[in-house]
Amino acid sequence: MEKNNIAIKTKDLSKRFGKRHAVDALNIEIKQGEIFSLLGTNGAGKTTTIKMLCCLLIPTSGTATIKGYDIKDDPLKIKRIIGVSPQDTAIASHLTTTENLHLMGGVFGLHKAVVNERARNLMELMELEDRKDHVRNLSGGMQRRLSIAMALMSDPQILFLDEPTLGLDPHARKSVWNYINKLKREKTILLTTHYLEEADSLADYIAIMDNSKIISSGTSNELKQRHKNIQTLKIAADNIPSDVSADLKDKGITVITTVNSIEIKSDEIDIYSIINYLQTKNIKIKGIQMQEPTLEEVFLQLTGKEVKNESL
Repeated sequence: MEKNNIAIKTKDLSKRFGKRHAVDALNIEIKQGEIFSLLGTNGAGKTTTIKMLCCLLIPTSGTATIKGYDIKDDPLKIKRIIGVSPQDTAIASHLTTTENLHLMGGVFGLHKAVVNERARNLMELMELEDRKDHVRNLSGGMQRRLSIAMALMSDPQILFLDEPTLGLDPHARKSVWNYINKLKREKTILLTTHYLEEADSLADYIAIMDNSKIISSGTSNELKQRHKNIQTLKIAADNIPSDVSADLKDKGITVITTVNSIEIKSDEIDIYSIINYLQTKNIKIKGIQMQEPTLEEVFLQLTGKEVKNESL
């Protein structure tokens, strides 16, 4: 067993395909009962990491342990204590929801009574008890919930969720988040996603991946505090002249103006200089608000890439 309550630990875990590094010297530690998110754009190395930790891909170099078991030496022991909900939902569309869960119970060699009880409990947990028809009749969100339920049939200690809400509409995505939150503390969860809001909402700890490497990690608040130089100033005012936007842009300031508001984004904001300028324009200021950086702004600064929330 791992010491210090560590459920997953990697040491310079790497995977190359030819000359291309898919994952390069990954070092992470995930505590028991934690939701740990690997956040990054498509192609950052998230799914390859999951596959190595699930013993589906052999690392080119480095290694990892799952509850003290080495992924190279103990793959069978690891597979007994993990559950996986893959990016491409692996469910049988010609079977009913209950039959899919029973199928997974059979794969793990569970007793029939255990299978029946777990299937019933998981259908209730995922609010699928009224949807016992064939999977092909389920919405995308319900299929994702079923996929997670199938991953839980073996009562795993570690749960891998690879892009669990990929391609879902915002309502279905929030619904899946609710069920993942119900598992907090009961399971150790490694969640991969490129939805910034998903990582921000669910994860206890976030590691941002880019071009096969982790480039920054911490809690959501730690990441935001570390990059406080990303500042947003919002000013509410009446009847802002149209030339204000051009004047501020001439000063090298990124600005968005409307008739009643000014939003300024900058690495360094001189509030007093801006207020003095607005006063020279006889603008009556009604309110000033300085905002902390969002996780999206942190991500953009670190990677220079915009995360597109779409199925690819």
